[in-house]
Amino acid sequence: MSTIIPLLALGVVVVVLVAAVRSVRRPKGVWQSPYPLIDATEEEMARRAAELRDRLSREPFGEARAKAFWRRLMSINDGEGLIAEFHRDFCGQGLIRRGDGVVLCDIFDGGGATGDVIAAWREEADFVAFFARQSDFSCSGWDIGEPVFFTEDARYRNNQRLTARSIDRFAGGAAS
Repeated sequence: MSTIIPLLALGVVVVVLVAAVRSVRRPKGVWQSPYPLIDATEEEMARRAAELRDRLSREPFGEARAKAFWRRLMSINDGEGLIAEFHRDFCGQGLIRRGDGVVLCDIFDGGGATGDVIAAWREEADFVAFFARQSDFSCSGWDIGEPVFFTEDARYRNNQRLTARSIDRFAGGAAS
């Protein structure tokens, strides 16, 4: 009996080691992406971007949604806010509470770092007036008539931007 227990323990150790080695071994051959990769031309990418742009809602967010949004932002801690994505590197644009106001800025590294302030609001009336007239389209960066959000950088347009859906989720289901 005294030799069976150490042999069983050794067997368990061997099984665990074999499983660990197999789990970290890389498969042989050429690496393949888990999803299909595309090799699109610049023209094809521009066509796809325009197709996505044309699907964006142009319906204004409205005053009720903007008020609910402001009130939710004012109810959270300084440095917190609406950030659509949390991951490494560029996380899109976000609205962060700072002191007694709100700033719009680019978000990096899971929300831990913010870029330069793009716009800021200290008064509810100013914030509500601005966001009530916005839409998914204007916030996407495509609308040349909205200089706060507009960009000529194709990679920056519609890339993790504010949307009615993200605002509603953050504000607790507010609707226009």
